Amino acid sequence: MPATYTTQSEIPLLPSASKLPLPSTLTSDIQKIADKHITKGLGRLRDHVFKEGRGLQVLTSENRQLLDFTSGIGVTSLGHCHPDVTAAIIAQAQSIIHVQCAIALSEPYVQLVESLLAMMPDPSLDSFFFWNSGSEAIEAAIKVARTKTRRNNIIVMQGGYHGRTSGAAALTRSKTSFFKGTGPLMPCVYTTPFPYWHAMGLGKDTAEEVLVQHAKIQLDNLLQQQTAPEDTAAIFVEPVLGEGGYIPAPHAYLHYLREVCTKHGIILVADEIQTGFCRTGKTFAIEHSGVVPDLMVFAKGFANGMPISGIVTRTEIMDAMPAGSLGGTYSGNVVACAAALATTRYMRSHDIIGNVNARSEEIFKGLNAIQADTENGGWMIEQVRGQGLMVALEFKDPNSVQTRTHDRGDHIKLPGNINKLVQDACYDRGLLTLTTSIYPVLRMIPALILSENDVQDMLRVMKEAVKEVASTIERGA
Repeated sequence: MPATYTTQSEIPLLPSASKLPLPSTLTSDIQKIADKHITKGLGRLRDHVFKEGRGLQVLTSENRQLLDFTSGIGVTSLGHCHPDVTAAIIAQAQSIIHVQCAIALSEPYVQLVESLLAMMPDPSLDSFFFWNSGSEAIEAAIKVARTKTRRNNIIVMQGGYHGRTSGAAALTRSKTSFFKGTGPLMPCVYTTPFPYWHAMGLGKDTAEEVLVQHAKIQLDNLLQQQTAPEDTAAIFVEPVLGEGGYIPAPHAYLHYLREVCTKHGIILVADEIQTGFCRTGKTFAIEHSGVVPDLMVFAKGFANGMPISGIVTRTEIMDAMPAGSLGGTYSGNVVACAAALATTRYMRSHDIIGNVNARSEEIFKGLNAIQADTENGGWMIEQVRGQGLMVALEFKDPNSVQTRTHDRGDHIKLPGNINKLVQDACYDRGLLTLTTSIYPVLRMIPALILSENDVQDMLRVMKEAVKEVASTIERGA
């Protein structure tokens, strides 16, 4: 550090400095300010204020302790305030906070690349670019795919979610709420069915090979009727459909996508934003299938809460990008890179995947038992599904011909929001969960470090919540 540099003490105080009010701390004041001045375009589970977090526990400003099975939607992979990550953030913030990527390299940026290279599902994925959010990384993936192929068209999956910025929203097919009223959206985007029984109008027990065959036929039709292969730049797929309802992609379907893309020079993009970094019991969810994508998008769980995202592809694909075509003021922020480096090094040095698989087995065993207990509300649950620590319960839906039937009698009138009712009952008992999908789906995506006790606490609450909601529905008949 130079011997002399400008310090805070050399900047004179304003006369009004002593009158500067302290930030609001009362919960009621914070809630009032938020209600008045923060956009209503933000949806929020509750107006509670999170004050502290450790592991899977969060504490509100009103001293309520909650068991967090959301991890900030799959972000705090190692739990809130993991000591290794916190120490890395503090150390970096005391060194240098911002290194603009177009001006200079930073050690954490390059060290993070080095760490990620060891985690890739295939050595061919060796060229990286970091941005800030998942949506931005999707935008970068679109740009790279179109530049490399010199084609415009993009194929996405029905029910897929890729973000809310303009280009990413144009790729999103999980809910119209993410883009309604904002059109025209980016053109040249085409949709193909994802092999999910409910969205295909088929029964829950439809054989996987039948679902895959239907999906393959529709993709073939799309390439013959709407977007010619030579006009198609990329196919985007989530190895586990996220906002669409936590549905793992059948391996046979992923292999077919790979076959189609290889045949026609189309770039296969695996969106691992929610599924990546040990979440599903493999480092990346695409590894379950053995398929190697051409480009992979990641974010969320690899920096334990700091905002950073990225894409990785083969060097020969990334080299199509001219200097200056990728970048951003904050892309690859040095503090976020330091957090991601600490997170990924922990994942590489600890048996996170072993813990994910052990806890996942316990969770699915427990939830299947709750579903089987039809006398205590299990009859409301249509399906228990997911992969690793992406866990979902799809409930019966009076608006669906596939899932509205039950054996409790015609006098029982199903509400259309059982997932939300169960979520509320869980919250009343101190458990944070999420809803998702256009169907009544409850999802859980806890930190990867959860313990057996955390699992048992969740199952106890879930059992009570399902029983309570079922009892209320049955009493209202």
